[in-house]
Amino acid sequence: MKWKIADLHTCLNLIGAIILLVGLGSAILIYRTAANDSKSVLGYEEGDGSVYPGRPEDSKKYLRDLELYGGKANVLTDEFRRWFIGLWHGESLAFTVACITIFISFGVFYAANHLPSSLKSDIRSENNRDRTD
Repeated sequence: MKWKIADLHTCLNLIGAIILLVGLGSAILIYRTAANDSKSVLGYEEGDGSVYPGRPEDSKKYLRDLELYGGKANVLTDEFRRWFIGLWHGESLAFTVACITIFISFGVFYAANHLPSSLKSDIRSENNRDRTD
């Protein structure tokens, strides 16, 4: 069984659909299998009827020491670093994969629908080399 793709537009749309399906499927799989990371939890704090994990990075002493040694920039850099690292673990990873997948697939769809006419493949002229058009 031979597959022939009519033109570059169809090929790019097919690639975009495959990227979207595989990426969103992977994001769903990651989300369903993600576990909460409780390795760095020292204890739990209760407040407002809920229980929150207590990490050493969230303590006032840790933040005070950071500010003492490096100033406000050090505190902001540490918060940014922890936020960025958090994107690549657990359920956050699933949302990150889904967003990247949607961005890339829509980029491919956009490229497919805005091709200049000179880049579209001419299958007809390749198959009919003997005939002059």
